[in-house]
Amino acid sequence: MSRRALLVAVGLVAVAFPAFAYEIKSKTPDTAFPGKLQPDIVGMSSEVDADKARAVYESYLKDLPGVKPQAVQQKFGSTNVTYVTSMTFDKPATADHAGETMTSAFSSPASGNVAYYVLRSLGFSKTGQPSKTEMIAHVTDKYGKPTVIGDGHIYYFYRKGKIVSVKQKYTPASALDALNAPVNPRAAVALNDSNGRGSCIAALKHVEAASDKSLAGLVAEAKSANCDGLLSVALLPGVTADRVSKAIFTLIDFKRIASAAKIDDAAFAAEKSEAQNRAPAGSAPKL
Repeated sequence: MSRRALLVAVGLVAVAFPAFAYEIKSKTPDTAFPGKLQPDIVGMSSEVDADKARAVYESYLKDLPGVKPQAVQQKFGSTNVTYVTSMTFDKPATADHAGETMTSAFSSPASGNVAYYVLRSLGFSKTGQPSKTEMIAHVTDKYGKPTVIGDGHIYYFYRKGKIVSVKQKYTPASALDALNAPVNPRAAVALNDSNGRGSCIAALKHVEAASDKSLAGLVAEAKSANCDGLLSVALLPGVTADRVSKAIFTLIDFKRIASAAKIDDAAFAAEKSEAQNRAPAGSAPKL
């Protein structure tokens, strides 16, 4: 190859097309938990974005050597903007602990990259299982008076900035009885909507069964649920009927899901349209 041809070739290789810098204009989605009404699961709530979530996870895991949060990322449309869609940690079972997992799902940067779904599964060893009465007391001390107790769950449903009441009063003894029994039929009826919207108990079951926990996968359920959000604590039976082998905490912000999905859909559509109409960014090579 001649010296001139070599210089031309080097010039062609050295010139790179600039990456398109797409500006995402973030909007804050609506939430079921305004103001001070912010239920959380070990610090994770629907007010936490993906950047803050890592600090929350690492703070909780500081006494668990070797357990680190793992993040799943994706790009925003056809841009080079990368964001976290979910974050998880998994603490394997040991001889004295049944193991623990936690996961959070996040919207896109267009809607603040905020959490809308949090799940924590906490196991107990056979020799360290708390009583159901003790767990009920811990849950109600943290989250307040529940909407209803039954089917092994303590349910908190939120609507219009308040915990929904179906006029269920519990003492420590009656709460334990309720936990071990089906949900009170009158309470179950009261949780349904006169316009046909389904109970949040049904909505929770549908979300639990859904393999797709993305906004797109949950938005239909969010729009049909007869509440704006929920917190559920499931207490699974242990070595004896009065003990707990596993506690499963679930936090879902349905209002945020519906609002963030609308914001994200519009943002993705705008980015796609801009990408299709974008002028070529190339330039003549240096000769």
